[in-house]
Amino acid sequence: MILPSVRRLFAKSRFPLSRHVPSSSFSAIQAFDPPPVVHTRRVVVTGLGMVTPLGCGVKSTWTRLIEGGCGIIKLTPEDLQINAFDPETQLHIYDQLTSKVAAVVPRGTKPGEFNEELWLNSKEHRSISRFIGYALCAADEALKDANWMPSLQEQKEKTGVSIGGGIGSISDVLDAAQLICDKKLRRLSPFFIPRILINMASGHVSMKYGFQGPNHAAVTACATGAHSIGDAVRMIQFGDSDVMVAGGTESSIDALSIAGFCRSRALCTKYNSAPQEASRPFDSGRDGFVIGEGSGVMVLEELDHALKRGARIYAEVRGYGTSGDAHHITQPHASGRGAALAMTRALKQSGFHPCQVDYLNAHATSTPLGDTVEATAIKSVFADHALSGALAFSSTKGAVGHLLGAAGAVEAIFSVLAIHTGVAPPSLNLKEPDPIFNDNFMPLTSSKQMPIRIALSNSFGFGGTNASLLFASAA
Repeated sequence: MILPSVRRLFAKSRFPLSRHVPSSSFSAIQAFDPPPVVHTRRVVVTGLGMVTPLGCGVKSTWTRLIEGGCGIIKLTPEDLQINAFDPETQLHIYDQLTSKVAAVVPRGTKPGEFNEELWLNSKEHRSISRFIGYALCAADEALKDANWMPSLQEQKEKTGVSIGGGIGSISDVLDAAQLICDKKLRRLSPFFIPRILINMASGHVSMKYGFQGPNHAAVTACATGAHSIGDAVRMIQFGDSDVMVAGGTESSIDALSIAGFCRSRALCTKYNSAPQEASRPFDSGRDGFVIGEGSGVMVLEELDHALKRGARIYAEVRGYGTSGDAHHITQPHASGRGAALAMTRALKQSGFHPCQVDYLNAHATSTPLGDTVEATAIKSVFADHALSGALAFSSTKGAVGHLLGAAGAVEAIFSVLAIHTGVAPPSLNLKEPDPIFNDNFMPLTSSKQMPIRIALSNSFGFGGTNASLLFASAA
């Protein structure tokens, strides 16, 4: 039935209803049978892989993290990836950067180091930039950990990839721009575009293993890794795939990226001479985040699929909450409303009560405003559970810096490992806690052995984008 007001509107227009909007079209949708009912499927974590400033591999990273290790170093001009410039220019650029600390992935051929010869330097890797190489390395570890290397076509068609990045390869863009300045554009690599496209991390993983399920790449600044995992969970829940290789990756330790964040006054500048003290989430002496690099990838799997093949299950993904601050391009709303919405939505989807959460991995990047706002949101959502000290929480960015597009994935893995091992990781450099804290409501300053059945991981990004992932013990 068409409302009289709608008929009058079309009668006065140049487009008569009878010619352009048949009456039948308004009721046609009622003539079709409803779409098939989609029964939401349960999703579990069966494989983990990481490349971080604490080491290449889950074991290396986790061991150093819970022991209080730190992967932040003092930068040198060689770390800035500006070899296309003359030495004098390189030194001048380095001197102009106000932040000279970063969390760099250890490179080499020893255990726990990222082997560049294996992942970046061979002839077939000319289209692979560093952030893609990190994703390939982390995905390889996660797939081996999950013991999922399908050979059947049907299995490959039901396995997808969801790996995002925040920025891509700015160093490649800078080198290409220099070719323009030098009037040598003909020397531009034909692989320039494939090296900088963020979705190529997901693409290369898909091509390497022949996965023909969903091929997806979220780009949501510092919430990218969490969104990539959450989106992958929903793809499994709604039947698009049975298995997803999901996470985030980033490699933006280069002159232009650091200069950009310096200009926005987002980076730490007070601790250039003491790099391991530079990232200090929730501490009153914090003055900005420390830029980091790396990748985190997990294998997600439909529960029955995992059980049938006897897979080891680390945890179940029970909640995925997203929200927008709708406030400012870089600053969260002072009330913490966006963060609170994301956490509340993840909890609602999970079916758990806030008082059931044992551990929370905070996004807290070590910025003056952001950390306080997140603490305010945690108090709002968890109330007495947080204020009484029953909720253990920490920010692991004191150890690994801020991995931007990879942060949400790496910290989600830390949350899963906290459940799996029964150890909550610490916040480093918390010497003088922000005044918002008190004796009971206080981030962990050392690793804590405790039963952890439910853990929440927060990720927030520029543009006011927020994501929270909630994991629960599978036991």
